[in-house]
Amino acid sequence: MMRSIELLAPAKTADIGIEAVRHGADAVYIGAAAFGARAAAGNRVEDIQRLVEYAHLYKAKVYVTVNTLIFEQEMQEVERLIWQLYEAMVDALIIQDLRILSLRLPPIPLHASTQMDNRMPEQVKRLAAMGFPQVVLARELTVEEIGMIHQACPDTKLEVFVHGALCVSLSGRCNASEALFGRSANRGECAQVCRMKFDLLADGKVVVKNKHLLSLKDNCQLDNLERLLCAGASSLKIEGRLKDVDYVKNVTAAYSVALDEVIARHPQEYCRASSGHVRLSFQPDVRKSFNRGFVADVSQPDANIDTPKSMGEPVDRNTVLHNGDGLCYLNKGELVGFRVNQAEAFRPVRGIRYFRNQDMEWDRVLSRPSAERKIGVDIDVREDCIVMTDEDGLSARVEITEAFELAHTHQQENIKRQLSKLGGTIFEAHIINIYTKKNYFIPSSVLSRWRHALTDQLAEERRRFYPLERQAHEPVGVEVPEHYEQTHDKETPVMICKYCIRRQLGMCLKEGQSKKREDLKLKLSNGSTFRLDFDCKSCYMKIYLQ
Repeated sequence: MMRSIELLAPAKTADIGIEAVRHGADAVYIGAAAFGARAAAGNRVEDIQRLVEYAHLYKAKVYVTVNTLIFEQEMQEVERLIWQLYEAMVDALIIQDLRILSLRLPPIPLHASTQMDNRMPEQVKRLAAMGFPQVVLARELTVEEIGMIHQACPDTKLEVFVHGALCVSLSGRCNASEALFGRSANRGECAQVCRMKFDLLADGKVVVKNKHLLSLKDNCQLDNLERLLCAGASSLKIEGRLKDVDYVKNVTAAYSVALDEVIARHPQEYCRASSGHVRLSFQPDVRKSFNRGFVADVSQPDANIDTPKSMGEPVDRNTVLHNGDGLCYLNKGELVGFRVNQAEAFRPVRGIRYFRNQDMEWDRVLSRPSAERKIGVDIDVREDCIVMTDEDGLSARVEITEAFELAHTHQQENIKRQLSKLGGTIFEAHIINIYTKKNYFIPSSVLSRWRHALTDQLAEERRRFYPLERQAHEPVGVEVPEHYEQTHDKETPVMICKYCIRRQLGMCLKEGQSKKREDLKLKLSNGSTFRLDFDCKSCYMKIYLQ
């Protein structure tokens, strides 16, 4: 059975979401004005509706994040927001707090946020039984673990992160921001403690000083998409609802091209979830967008302990520099950046490894329209009508009521040329068939009128027959444990990590890198101290605030 695959892109704003669709996204996720896990990326319902209207023309979906913990006094406001999003024809909501199920909900699909810590088949089975058709898996799962979940829940769509920032803690299990600053990551207010500088203490002595010891490199699964699809992933998610439009254009395009290549190798197994063909005016390169360096094995991620800032792309002898480019390098563990004023005169210093974190020519390319997305149509010209049919089988029809004179010269090429002028619309003519028995002279103005009528009618047909999925809900009470935000339990870890500082620094006991069992602690510049507890058998590191 052929499986529909969606490339899911982030959108800080509706305009960025539109560019994501234009550059190849099959779906977009965006935050509403409140209750999203990125509080700085909220949008009015009216703007989300504008994105929906554009995306649905291509059969692309729009998901809205309502994925924070909800306080009791906020429940009615959440219910009103959900009904507004439903009326805006949003395709689904991504939620974290299961108490939302107790509300009077419209018939809109609900997706289970990664903040629910969806790592085990039993958890995904439970969510599927509760009516979640799509589950966002935890970032740190291996391909094999994804495959096990798919085998246990074959009818549940599995959403997998393929690119962007990695949380050092298990999703939904990071309490560090709340513990230190009263800013809950589960309420969209993460202070990014993981990107701060720490000292590492071993048995009370400082062994690593002033390093970003919890700042992970970024996820990049470009070379791993085929394995993820084979394992059962059906939604490939790009992280980045706080990223700018250039980032979304480039990364979405890169993954769309890579996904098309995988599908071309398996045309009987997979297909894209949306319609249309993307034509790019640039060559995507994820190294040129914000990144802290990349990791492919998210189950054992590495940190960039020197800087949480973007390093960009490595500079080598084949790199063409431009005036104004931004370069950086590490000097004694500190990131140093500068501008290249005269590219031709720049001479690298021997022994320094440079990175370009701003490419002026690249920025100029992406500041202009950099992609177009077209839906293929066939046009049939008959004696009594003209019919335009798109790649999804929808059609528009214009009756021919005029009487035309016979032409003295052949008219077929002119008719085809005039009808194929679909620029400015979402359509692109593939085949134009002319079935008229005689060689009529049809004025260009008439052909233009027919063309406009057909494209307007077909666009309306696409809106009318968009396959909007709906799912009924009955209010149901769900028991949930008290959250850390309510208890501030000192016995609860502020982070639970697959990342391990011991492994990062060559001190792994399990791999025999060290035999010392020091008492390890982390210390922030403000004096806050964290105790590290290692579960070496399961490869977990737990962090407790002291």
